[in-house]
Amino acid sequence: MTRTVSANISITLDGRYNGAGGPDDLAAIVPYAMTEVARNHLARLHDGATTAVLGRLNAEGFLGFWPTVIDDEDADPRDRGYAKWLVDTEKVVLSTTLTEAPWPHARIANAPAADVITELKATGEGDILVNNSTTVIKALLKADLLDRLYLMITPEIAGGGERLFDDGLPATKWKLSLHETGDLGEMAMVYDRVR
Repeated sequence: MTRTVSANISITLDGRYNGAGGPDDLAAIVPYAMTEVARNHLARLHDGATTAVLGRLNAEGFLGFWPTVIDDEDADPRDRGYAKWLVDTEKVVLSTTLTEAPWPHARIANAPAADVITELKATGEGDILVNNSTTVIKALLKADLLDRLYLMITPEIAGGGERLFDDGLPATKWKLSLHETGDLGEMAMVYDRVR
């Protein structure tokens, strides 16, 4: 059985994952991160996944936040469930600079994302989730190695910033498998690759 490779990311109506202010400009994304729809989305995206693939920046950023959520009794149970999964699951961190894994149950891979995913698909069991690591997601889109896209679409136009879907990607077809709209106009969408 082939492992499914999924990617999760939040983007604006104009397809951007950050604003004109650069990587830390998440003003069009953050207000929608803790809605009911976003939490439902978070709860389903790791279902069946046994491996998390992260870029270095996300691995280090997540390390400072998610482990603290596990024991936070005030945290939403869906957030705690995701945090526990992320801490406990196998993690592959793509990096050319790290020499030691920043998390337990993690290893460093200093190789192109497409090569790492191809190797992971050929070994192990369970699905593979790339969570919010845009450089990894872009490389996998370019190599047509993604089987599922979990997208949170926020009802804002950033007007600047980096786009997820760059020109030059191979033409692909996707089927909408799930759609949920929140009170603020945010949409959780799951698309499966049609091959």
